[in-house]
Amino acid sequence: MTDAPSATEARVLGIRLQDFRNHAGLALAFAGRSTVLVGANGAGKTNVLEALSLLTPGRGFRRGRLADFGRHGGSGAFAIAADIDGRYGETRIVIAAGPGDSQRSIRINGEVRPADELSDYLRVLWLVPAMDGLFTGSAGDRRRFLDRLVLTIDPGHGRRVARYDGAVSSRNRLLESHAADPAWLDAVETEIAAIGTAVAAARREAVDCLARLIASRDDSAFPRAGLALDGEVDAALASSSAADVEDWLRADLKASRSRDRAAGRTLLGPHRSDLMVRHGAKDMPAALCSTGEQKALLIGLVLAQAALVRELAGFVPLLLFDEIAAHLDAARRRALFDLIEALGAQAFMTGTEAAPFADLAGRAEFIDLTP
Repeated sequence: MTDAPSATEARVLGIRLQDFRNHAGLALAFAGRSTVLVGANGAGKTNVLEALSLLTPGRGFRRGRLADFGRHGGSGAFAIAADIDGRYGETRIVIAAGPGDSQRSIRINGEVRPADELSDYLRVLWLVPAMDGLFTGSAGDRRRFLDRLVLTIDPGHGRRVARYDGAVSSRNRLLESHAADPAWLDAVETEIAAIGTAVAAARREAVDCLARLIASRDDSAFPRAGLALDGEVDAALASSSAADVEDWLRADLKASRSRDRAAGRTLLGPHRSDLMVRHGAKDMPAALCSTGEQKALLIGLVLAQAALVRELAGFVPLLLFDEIAAHLDAARRRALFDLIEALGAQAFMTGTEAAPFADLAGRAEFIDLTP
């Protein structure tokens, strides 16, 4: 793969946190290159990364509730202000919420803007310890992982997924009422079929593109992942047009009302799909690999995602790696750092000690957050 020459290398130049998580007030300036945050457990390293992950649509890598972000013992209000240099020059993004607010407020250069517009300035990918069980965890976790990738390529994907989930919830409520007007069910099933097919098609395109890119990569430090989507809608899209799949899905939903009413949920749709991952060289399901192999597969997959975002979206994504060096040997740490540098990405990494990041000396800045 040839990197897109016009890709925007957006950089975070600084961040200020006010009453966010454990930080009553924190101001950090960055040189625009990769950064290693070091400090004792509880120093708030991960909280800085979480704040950075909130500079994109969604709830960040912890998927936290708005009420969770405010500092314990504070008023419940919080604010994040970040200075970014990217496609539109230097830009300030401020994300804030007051006590009891149901939505965060987003200001870009002082103007209130919708969350979707954050993707115009920055794309963010992350790898955090909670994702170590991705291959052995629930299908829902893998769908969210995949949807995050699609979102970094197609900012409209998040809205489609939200609309689809809302429509499925509406259908489930209607099915609970045996007196529900069939015309209402017809309408909501038409919406589910249309949006669901679009969601599944976007996922399929992203997986196909990612598989192609992985096959073209020549780095050997991290194993290649084999990828496939498992689900009835996904299988249908592999052999039929989107229009035909939409018609089939709508008809099947109508025919399955009694079954789904008895089950208490909708049993067909892209909300039931799963991302299947295999260790390419061993031709083994990732779930059956060792812990170390799973970690290496996951790192390779995130790096491939980053390269794909650069190729398709024209953005070099910001990379957030929490405790990334903990389970890597020296050779793989060096390979990871080299791949980040080759990608041209600004990465934020955390660790309790600086020693595992010694190979980044002169290539990254080190900030100690120990109080």
